[in-house]
Amino acid sequence: MAVVPLLTSASTAKRPIAVESAEMNFIDTNLVVYANDKRDTKKQAQALDVIRREIREGTGVISIQVMQEYATTALNKLNQEAGIVLRQLALLETLTIIRPDPPMVRRAVEIKMLFQLSFWDASILAAAESAACRQLFSEDLNAGQAFGAIRVINPFKP
Repeated sequence: MAVVPLLTSASTAKRPIAVESAEMNFIDTNLVVYANDKRDTKKQAQALDVIRREIREGTGVISIQVMQEYATTALNKLNQEAGIVLRQLALLETLTIIRPDPPMVRRAVEIKMLFQLSFWDASILAAAESAACRQLFSEDLNAGQAFGAIRVINPFKP
């Protein structure tokens, strides 16, 4: 299956230096998957726009969980070749990457209980919170809803 890469090459994927006052924005797995899925070209273009902008501005954040969820979806549902998945993962590494630690896992449990979310959605929010993100780009949670200081933005809704 042909895919549109997030960027054209790793050499153009240099992360800009983030300005200290820039607000960081978390990108959920569904955007990364849509960016690689040609079945819905409108969502693909919208997802690519968000991801490219966040890379260019140096404000994009993802977690190891997002990378893992993308990889398994790309390999098993999108039937992408491993080489393509590896290239896309390398491009995603130009974003700020949040690595889970024990306090983040505990925080995910707290968020799960507080907001009645799945543990995995709570883990995304815990990662976004740890990076001081103000926005979470996702279609999985309620658009406009605030989870503490983080507001959910669904880039696919007008």
